[in-house]
Amino acid sequence: MNTAEETSQALDRIPGIEVSRCEPLARHTRFGIGGPAEVFAEADRAAALIGALELARSSGWQYVVIGGGTNLIVSDGGFPGLVLRFTGKRMEADGATVTAQAGATLQDLVDFSIGRGLKGIETLAGIPGWVGGAVYGNAGAYGHSISERVSRARIHDGAAVRDIDNAACDFRYRESVFKRDKAWIVLEVELDLTPGSREELRETAGRIVTARNEKFPPEMKCAGSIFKNLLLADLPGVVATQVPQEVVREGKIPAAWFLEQSGAKGQARGGIHVASYHANLIYNDGSGTVRELRELIGDLKAGVRARFGLELEEEVQYVGFDSPEENHPMNFGAILLVALAAPTSDLRAGA
Repeated sequence: MNTAEETSQALDRIPGIEVSRCEPLARHTRFGIGGPAEVFAEADRAAALIGALELARSSGWQYVVIGGGTNLIVSDGGFPGLVLRFTGKRMEADGATVTAQAGATLQDLVDFSIGRGLKGIETLAGIPGWVGGAVYGNAGAYGHSISERVSRARIHDGAAVRDIDNAACDFRYRESVFKRDKAWIVLEVELDLTPGSREELRETAGRIVTARNEKFPPEMKCAGSIFKNLLLADLPGVVATQVPQEVVREGKIPAAWFLEQSGAKGQARGGIHVASYHANLIYNDGSGTVRELRELIGDLKAGVRARFGLELEEEVQYVGFDSPEENHPMNFGAILLVALAAPTSDLRAGA
């Protein structure tokens, strides 16, 4: 296997790649915590990203592809390998069809579409992260998800670049095929939108951004909602009967409701806190560590498990931990473009 220096030099020879050593990944996560990447590389074009992936695979180096880091939790020890980011952000419109590379920010895509009087993704306004991550995690808010508008995704499947349609993306609630097939990396997405009033779209998006910023201030070191909401149809009957009808929205129950019943609000581990006003919001006060964050997440899951017998599932992704099941490598050009994406699902009270 190549040394870090040899890998860095080989990456430097690929056009469109910028390489650094021991890059603090805390700079690239919304929580602002996490150790360094042994080698960190950014590719501004798909060919460069693919070249870097091929180099990593042929050299035997451990690697992960990230993006915006919105929903990313990196070990305090960092990542002992190569961390790649795809920063391609080109956006184009052809009538009501909008195409965007995975490295574009989701908000820029929303603004781009609204500016052209195109309706369909305005409810995603204010969700942090990149387009690739939004596709990877099927980001959504206010009863709508990006999957409703995806007509095509251009991916690298580990061997070649190809286009797949919406059905092949296998979208589900906060899920997609990209979470299950780690070789598939999102490079570009095509959205089918519909004509709409620019003024009305701007008003809708502005109202959503205001509401989101009240709950998740842009300066707050958090990943939005930590846990996925739960589907009413999937709950055991004994649990479903305990849920007030007014809490159910589009067949889902906010994870925050279960957390609140379990006493989550105000809990803390060191510098990591659960907001006093939102039980599914964990933030770093600036002094927290990843160890404290994971301990608090464990506390919250244990509380819901003890109270309801349910296992909450995180929206966040883990990188750099010992157990393979703790590392959900974003295969994207897409995921961390996270893309934490995988973004927050609902801003209304109790979400």
